Amino acid sequence: MPEDDLESLPGVGPATSDKLTDAGFETFQSIAVASAGELSQQADVGDSTAGDIIQAAREAADIGGFETGATVLERRREIGKLSWQIDEVDELLGGGMETQSISEVYGEFGAGKSQVTHQMAVNVQLPSEHGGFDAAAIFVDSEDTFRPERIDDMVRGLDDEIIAAELERRDIDGAPGDDEAMEALLESFLDHIHVAKAFNANHQMLLAEKAEELASEHADTEWPVRLLCVDSLTAHFRAEYVGRGELAQRQQKLNKHLHDLDRVGNLHNAAVLVTNQVASNPDSYFGDPTQPIGGNILGHKSTFRIYLRKSKGDKRIVRLVDAPNLADGEAVMRVQDGGLKPE
Repeated sequence: MPEDDLESLPGVGPATSDKLTDAGFETFQSIAVASAGELSQQADVGDSTAGDIIQAAREAADIGGFETGATVLERRREIGKLSWQIDEVDELLGGGMETQSISEVYGEFGAGKSQVTHQMAVNVQLPSEHGGFDAAAIFVDSEDTFRPERIDDMVRGLDDEIIAAELERRDIDGAPGDDEAMEALLESFLDHIHVAKAFNANHQMLLAEKAEELASEHADTEWPVRLLCVDSLTAHFRAEYVGRGELAQRQQKLNKHLHDLDRVGNLHNAAVLVTNQVASNPDSYFGDPTQPIGGNILGHKSTFRIYLRKSKGDKRIVRLVDAPNLADGEAVMRVQDGGLKPE
């Protein structure tokens, strides 16, 4: 069946096809990874019909069955590694931030979480020889943290060799240090960062769905979306669902939100980077009492958990707390005017 012929699926007529497309379900693969309840609500069909549609989409997209470990290994070779531009941190993370995974960065206020999201939004635009994906970024801002001025600092903080290559690649006349050329380069970098401010938890969840639509729209363009940042993931959920009575609902919504983000990463081979707030565990008598919020749902859904903590001056300790195939460890970086730098 043709990739975009949704009407070839059982129970999908012209009206249902339009509803699915409007909701961002434009391909068999995007339908195949949806839940029956989600599809039923979006396309206004019964649960049974939604199940039939999803099953047919899975068969058409050839996903959902068992496969050999060798096949999994071959598919994992398509996974990209987004460089932090810091050798010690990249080595800690096995080469950089993985696509098709959720990387969670948590730490206290001022530890540098937002600095990481800004730096990655710059790095993802670099070509592969400089550790990037030659791609665009989506930035969901829930704490009013996104600052174009910080992107300016980080672009100017790139090595002169990289700046010169970017000026040439983006057809900008001038050299590193030329004010007019650097202004044009900054504008080009900002043009490829799609920013949306989340006003509450439900709006943030909606923006995750919109992010999938935006990534689909740019999939075949010169600048596909390969990075999705959410800064911070938990702020609105923490503020709006207070107390044990609200905990179950909060975790359910957070779980759905994480699955929506994960879907963007899997469908578009993108890296998903979320920041998380922390709380102090009063029962901890030994070691660091700082704990990420979000509970087991976030702990299980995050593929990589990275803890940032302050050190002397501009130094930050980057600690890999959890990863499926990497040993725990630490690296040191600096947060400077020109962005994240090696020690």
